[in-house]
Amino acid sequence: MMNQETNYTKEGKSVATVAYITAVGAIVAVFMNMDTKNSFASFHTRQAIGIHLLFFLLAPIVTGFNSLIISVSFWIFFFTLWLYGFLGAMQGKKNLVPVIGKYFQTWFNKLA
Repeated sequence: MMNQETNYTKEGKSVATVAYITAVGAIVAVFMNMDTKNSFASFHTRQAIGIHLLFFLLAPIVTGFNSLIISVSFWIFFFTLWLYGFLGAMQGKKNLVPVIGKYFQTWFNKLA
């Protein structure tokens, strides 16, 4: 039997995917979800905000190393986190981003 999405997940899917499209998209998703308070959209908005913020916080440190290997590893790591979250949103799944996803849900609980 196929796993069918609930209407609630379908309704939150567009907001969830917008959240992963740039940091501005994450902010837009917060405002898009203010009225409906869709739990699926909120979950992915918190994940996306966390990924974007962590990227912007760590990028200056990684840049300071002035090493191609460290920079490429950094980009691959964040692209993998982003892709994991984005594909989960597209598939209608609430998968935590590996390692740090549970913290994003706690830290940004009031925001989204």
